[in-house]
Amino acid sequence: MDMHDARDAGAARLDDPWYDALASGWDGPDETAGPPRRARPPAAEEVYAEVHGSAAFQEVRRRYRRFVFPAVAAFLLWYLAYVVAATTVPGMMARPVVGALNVAMLAGLAQFATTFLLTWAYARHARLRRDRVALELRWVTQEMMRGHGR
Repeated sequence: MDMHDARDAGAARLDDPWYDALASGWDGPDETAGPPRRARPPAAEEVYAEVHGSAAFQEVRRRYRRFVFPAVAAFLLWYLAYVVAATTVPGMMARPVVGALNVAMLAGLAQFATTFLLTWAYARHARLRRDRVALELRWVTQEMMRGHGR
């Protein structure tokens, strides 16, 4: 069996895999061919400022906040209620439910279940309410970076 030497694999690439200079139409000035084929695309700061102010971007942010803020508040309240109950009413938390399983253990397991349920709800909300608009914004942004969207 041949041993593979990691040094022979070549240098690791650290460039941005989402950026394709040739597809964007800007591959930098060619020193031998004279001026570049196209004008330089707008600066990222300009594009970001324009996209950030757009109604579509604000809508994505609004949809995100309308889900995340109440979900985080509800989960933190549920967690704090568990901690407060465990410290203030230990007798109730120690009450057996089934065999060796008591109220505290059930509430602790419910914390895990709540975490998974919240993760599922977040992924579903993102898929149904934000991903399509965010993908469209990404395409618009890429076009603006190439200089075609103005």
